[in-house]
Amino acid sequence: MQVWGKILGAFFGFLLGGPFGLLLGLFLGHKFDKARTNIYSGRGFGGFSAGRANSAERQAEFFYAGFAVMGHLAKSKGRVTQDEIRVASAIMDRMGLHGESRHQAQNAFREGKEEDFPLGEILTKVRMSCAGRADLLQFFLELQIQAAFADGSLHPRERELLHVIARGLGFSAQQLEQRLHMQEAAFRFQQGGFNQQSQQQGGFRQAPTRDQLADAYELLGVSESASAQELKRAYRKQMNEHHPDKLAAKGLPPEMMELAKQKTQELQAAYDLIRKEKGFK
Repeated sequence: MQVWGKILGAFFGFLLGGPFGLLLGLFLGHKFDKARTNIYSGRGFGGFSAGRANSAERQAEFFYAGFAVMGHLAKSKGRVTQDEIRVASAIMDRMGLHGESRHQAQNAFREGKEEDFPLGEILTKVRMSCAGRADLLQFFLELQIQAAFADGSLHPRERELLHVIARGLGFSAQQLEQRLHMQEAAFRFQQGGFNQQSQQQGGFRQAPTRDQLADAYELLGVSESASAQELKRAYRKQMNEHHPDKLAAKGLPPEMMELAKQKTQELQAAYDLIRKEKGFK
């Protein structure tokens, strides 16, 4: 424990200002000791990479890792095809990436395809940088799941690698499978009538089918027998986990904010659809 700051602060404070100076010196000395403790323990400069990286650097690391792991996932089926490249480009389009940020994402994707890509090391870095911020880790995992599902199917090798990625981030096999089911439902939900344009006009271009309603339930992680209260609780939980402002406050790179916004729109549309069809208030 650092104490010299308090001792010296109290001593010189008393000499210069008497009892009042002693208290002020003790307070300032405490602040000095606390700052020194944080630096030596690796918390002085953002708590990442032994305390050397600031917030912008952590965001850059997260951004790079997201697309590099995505490239590694695309390579899991063998040779990366034009379909996988189109999937990555589509995700970049959804994020609204242009110019330098898009160039960085493309470079990271290419590096992830290399044979010697250090997947375990990258996942460990992501997990350490997001310590105490489970929502960010979940976002990272869901980004990889979205990339795997973007072509409409999940290859067995992709599923296998997603389990490796999930373990590296600290998620169980059961948690991954739940997210896979929810993302599959989300994919069908999007294909079945929901998109960003129609969402602004009520969510669906046409009357939803029973399958679309089932997908909305699965997207929110509740059963079709859920009560209005259970539905609302699940909706609020999902929105809390994916809210762009909360993710931004926890360190989500600004380049990825658009995906978080789209996810909340999707959750809102699913919730509104169920409420309307079930007559919930």
